[in-house]
Amino acid sequence: MPALGLQGRSGAEGSGTASDQEADKAAAAALLLLEEQQTPKMVAQTNPKPPIVVAVTGAAGQIAYSLLFSLGKGDIFGYDQQLELRLLDIVPMQERLNGVVMELMDCAFPLVQSVVQTSTPDEAFANADIAVLVGSMPRREGMERSDLLAKNGNIFRVQGNSLDRVAKKNVKVLVVGNPANTNALICCKSAPSIPDSQFTCLTQLDENRARAFLAAKLRVLPIQVKNVIIWGNHSSTQYPDVSHACVENRDGSTVSIKQAVQDDAFLEGEFVEMVQNRGREVIRARKLSSAMSAAKAIGDHLRLWWYGTPEGTFTSMGVMSDGSYGIDPGIIYSHPVTVSAQGHVAIYKGLEISNYSRAMMDKTKEELLQESVQALDIIRL
Repeated sequence: MPALGLQGRSGAEGSGTASDQEADKAAAAALLLLEEQQTPKMVAQTNPKPPIVVAVTGAAGQIAYSLLFSLGKGDIFGYDQQLELRLLDIVPMQERLNGVVMELMDCAFPLVQSVVQTSTPDEAFANADIAVLVGSMPRREGMERSDLLAKNGNIFRVQGNSLDRVAKKNVKVLVVGNPANTNALICCKSAPSIPDSQFTCLTQLDENRARAFLAAKLRVLPIQVKNVIIWGNHSSTQYPDVSHACVENRDGSTVSIKQAVQDDAFLEGEFVEMVQNRGREVIRARKLSSAMSAAKAIGDHLRLWWYGTPEGTFTSMGVMSDGSYGIDPGIIYSHPVTVSAQGHVAIYKGLEISNYSRAMMDKTKEELLQESVQALDIIRL
């Protein structure tokens, strides 16, 4: 295997000669510098930018609880970007949401200009620049998937109608609540005056999981793992693809993931299953779904959408398919995308697709096509 990471010469961390340890310290410092160079510049300015309106649904829930702190602190849109927060949740959750609002006030974030607590979508989405749709009906024991789609179809139809009425036409809508891809499609179809390009769903959490697993196997930092792709549905059929991914060495050179791992059976077997089933494993361990990691992934997704993807890299987002890579147009399917500095999301074109990848991509496509037909029929769009 090519030399990788911070421990390539001496094996276990901390072993080796003093000179080796000094070299490793220098390598660690170089990697931190690399991460800093590849992170959007968000340094606070003397004159902060005018506030943007950020709406968050399911705002009394676990994911929002972690997300709102990052938003208020400036970690997502920048340390000079003022915010007006609009927090939406259902009527039975208003007392709990009031506690969240009190905590936001107690944080005394200098960037948060106002906080609105509401159970009314039009109030939450009025003039919104960003809408993060976290809230959805969870699947309960004994509930058929068709029942889940029906319940969420109505939720996201109402929210899409509201966005269409009152949000800015260039609002960036990120759907997180599951089934995220199909909920995003329903929301998009319910807001015909807002371009399809403004609707995405979250698969950054799956990409982060994949990069973290690969980094652990190679004993490198996740920041060194580039261009992993999540294809398809945010479900157990998703396909984490490393065919075009690479790992960046301490000297700035890159090695393909396949060459670095040298184990195709792992990459097409255990690795895929680990990513596909990670959410289930978290629930089994915590007795609750992913929250901290989901909030982190939302922040990563929004930051890339706001600032753009670094040159030479792409990221994974659920976006409206346009026929690229043999995926039927008109479904929200996770693709590799690039984002311009102006926030324009474009499917990254021209990647070679192996027979194995084609089979995996088609499997998750078929699931999404079935979901989409059923969901759109339920809400009669």
